[in-house]
Amino acid sequence: MLYAAPTLRTAAISCRVQPTVLSSTAFSTTAPTPLRAQDSSSTSARRAPISKRHVSFKKPNIRHASTISTPPSTSATSTTGTQTQSEHLNWNTFFKLRKTRRWYQLGSSIGTGINGFILGAEVLTRSDMDKIVGQIPMDPFITLGMITFACGGVGWLAGPIVGTAAFNWRNRKFRKQMDEKEKEFYKRIKKYRVDPSASSMANPVPDYYGEKISSVSGYRQWLKDQRAFNRKRQTYV
Repeated sequence: MLYAAPTLRTAAISCRVQPTVLSSTAFSTTAPTPLRAQDSSSTSARRAPISKRHVSFKKPNIRHASTISTPPSTSATSTTGTQTQSEHLNWNTFFKLRKTRRWYQLGSSIGTGINGFILGAEVLTRSDMDKIVGQIPMDPFITLGMITFACGGVGWLAGPIVGTAAFNWRNRKFRKQMDEKEKEFYKRIKKYRVDPSASSMANPVPDYYGEKISSVSGYRQWLKDQRAFNRKRQTYV
């Protein structure tokens, strides 16, 4: 077919169609839709909501060398050692117990002396006094009085034995240590006491047996008295 010349009608239609095509083309070129935005919108639509979880992390307990607990055996050993140390008898406690023992002996002597006196009088009143009095060539009242006082004297002499037994029972945990300290104490007394043969009216012997010592300071004073006695003896000689 041969190419026909365009008519006026065809030209008018082409003029009308051309601006729309150009405008759409221009719009598409000037403001293109980004592909990344479309993908993100579609992806966000597809994502499922995730619930938030509260997660807490516990701090691990770290033991240092200073916080390690001691085993029970060590604590028991330390407790036993403390008790043994607290029950150790020192010299001051020894002198206090020695003084207490003297009071025990004195009180027991008084009690046993009175009981012996009463017991002797009761025995004499219940027995045949004529036979007893007839054997002693003295006044009967004096004889009975002497027998009664003799019973009281026996009770007085038995008092220290009873008092010492009561004291040892009361302080039985220190009995062995008391015996050891007693031996050491008298050994020191025997070593440092003065010679009594050099005594005189102007220079008497200062506490030969150490009975007045009641403390460590008293023992030091006793040593000073012994040295003073020796100085006086050399001066007078």
